[in-house]
Amino acid sequence: MKRRHFLALAGVLGIAVLLAGVPAGPRTSPAAPEPGAAILVRDACTSILVGKNASADGSVMTTHTDDCGVCDWTWRHVPASDHKAGSTRHIYHISQYKTWPPSEGLKWDIVKKDYAGFDIPEVPHTFAYHHGMFGYMNENQVALGESSIGNRPKMSNETPSAGLDLTMLTMLAMERAKTAREAIQVMGSLAGKYGYGFVDEGEMLAVSDPNEAWIFEIMPVGPLWTPKSGKPGAVWCAERVPDDEVSVCPNESRIGEIDLANKDFFMASPNVVSLAVDMGFYDPKSGKPFSWKRAYSPQEGSAASTNGGIQRLWRFFDLAAPSRKFKLETPNMDLPFSVKPDQKLSLQDVMEMTRDRSYGTPFDPVKGIRGGPFKNPNYFNRRQPRVIDDGRAEYTTVTQCRGSLPGPVGGIVWICFGSQDTACYMPFYAGATELPRSFALGDHWTFNRDSARWAFDYTDFHVQVAYSEAIQDVKAAQDKYERGAIARIPEIDSQALALFKKKPSEAMKFLTAFGLNNAKTVVDAWWKLGDDLLVKYNRLYIYDTQKRTYERGKPALPDWWKKAVRVLDILTEPDKK
Repeated sequence: MKRRHFLALAGVLGIAVLLAGVPAGPRTSPAAPEPGAAILVRDACTSILVGKNASADGSVMTTHTDDCGVCDWTWRHVPASDHKAGSTRHIYHISQYKTWPPSEGLKWDIVKKDYAGFDIPEVPHTFAYHHGMFGYMNENQVALGESSIGNRPKMSNETPSAGLDLTMLTMLAMERAKTAREAIQVMGSLAGKYGYGFVDEGEMLAVSDPNEAWIFEIMPVGPLWTPKSGKPGAVWCAERVPDDEVSVCPNESRIGEIDLANKDFFMASPNVVSLAVDMGFYDPKSGKPFSWKRAYSPQEGSAASTNGGIQRLWRFFDLAAPSRKFKLETPNMDLPFSVKPDQKLSLQDVMEMTRDRSYGTPFDPVKGIRGGPFKNPNYFNRRQPRVIDDGRAEYTTVTQCRGSLPGPVGGIVWICFGSQDTACYMPFYAGATELPRSFALGDHWTFNRDSARWAFDYTDFHVQVAYSEAIQDVKAAQDKYERGAIARIPEIDSQALALFKKKPSEAMKFLTAFGLNNAKTVVDAWWKLGDDLLVKYNRLYIYDTQKRTYERGKPALPDWWKKAVRVLDILTEPDKK
């Protein structure tokens, strides 16, 4: 390419932005991390927590956007079980990220080949639960969400001495806990005894039940630890979200100063401070109070200083409590642990938060020409800024724990596959004894029409062509199937409760059938929606299948895009001989 043409191409983007009449936005560089600081986890998950008095219906809610892009998306149900005295529980190494070709079998069968080399004493009875990459909800309405937060490098322990990883811990919590506090104690005590890490580093779990929501953070204690050391094999801390407040974890440690005397709001491992002192992360003689996140996983910078790289924390608080007018320049570590929302959040509000793309903010992914002629947020969001819904989710969950109903009826995990903006949440009660077979199938590398996930990816793929137009069709489908399911929940609750009072097993059959039938309806609808979008927007026309007509030149390209193309044509015209 000739130099003149290269310079023209470099400049046309700025000209097009001016033609669009949109400011270029912040251009600050990411802040450099302090020596030994935790590595910024950008390609991972967001988890929202809502206290029972901060929700419109009195439920405790948590979410998990399982953002990965190449990970396993399959789900299964694990039934309750009784165990003989003296029996043991096998422990396996389960990577969050590893997958196998479908031809080799299902992940949750294959992982049993990766035996960790030890067993732990089994409990007399283990509870039923639903799980995907992690355990998400059991029959007691104990629920989880997850977000990776990292830790200081010298804390990592990838050796076999770290017997437990995060996925294994969540499964054990689901099997053994009746409350959120019990789940935290189960995970904390087992990790302390058998060691934590191996395939995982610093992690946060949103742990909830019908009464409480907790942020639980756990980290390894370094590669030199062994069970024979007599010291805990993990360090962990948990802080409760006030009942009338909401919180979020966007891949950053969220717990600051702790008060272990306040047992209603704090729990921690016995080494919570001493490990930081031993590793040189905290000097008790400094006169400064101990801060968990500053000691073990500091994340410097703000939404503004990182050009939106870590803007999700600011964005959530801005959505939940706009009256507080949180500033973009406020360092993330100075933002509060939780806030009281301006208005109580409904289930639909929380679902929409998981779909947020920071539209209308300085980090809007479609401002200027970033989204192309059809305002597609996926054109730009693989770079900065990092938004809540950035299209890489394997699935997203919203859990509801409702104290007004018995466990099997009160708990619901809502699941949507793929990118939240083009998918549909489907409800599964805690008492359901089966998940759809289609939820257990498929991976990123093999197209499979028997896999539920592929139905949503199929629709998502066809939305990308003419996003601003096609997303309206998706929203109409979401209104019908997602909002339709939400509207039906009170009726389902009532029928299930009546059955539960007479015969709990009949209620569980009813709830199972509801979840399976609804999911089949939605998955079938999304396969059809993908077909319909292909036909409707074929060749960038709009085809009316009822009238058997089409509109040429539709969807219409905006004038600013046409102007930008003309400018580019002029600037890149070959030299005249």
